Amino acid sequence: MSSTRSSGMHIRVNPEIKAAVEPILTAIGLSFSDVFNLTLKQIYLKRKIPFELSSVQLTENGYTPDFESEVLAEAENMYASVANGTAKLYKNAAELFADLDAEDEDAE
Repeated sequence: MSSTRSSGMHIRVNPEIKAAVEPILTAIGLSFSDVFNLTLKQIYLKRKIPFELSSVQLTENGYTPDFESEVLAEAENMYASVANGTAKLYKNAAELFADLDAEDEDAE
């Protein structure tokens, strides 16, 4: 992974954030290029983004509000199908898995 050559990149940065961050980086002796290279190195080593990306507040269950709403809506639909008699019910897990396998085969 080490190389004696470097590759140039042009990136766009919010000028207000750049101005706010630059003195912080200068105080700790890093340039924007250093931070970018450190970040890329961490992505390479960890095989993931090395910091939290989400600014979305998660629900008490640990989901995004949108995802939790989708799950709850699906649950309501399932309860409704049981209540109105349209739900497909299974006697055991083997029957469920056989049905799911058949659906997968139909989809192919």
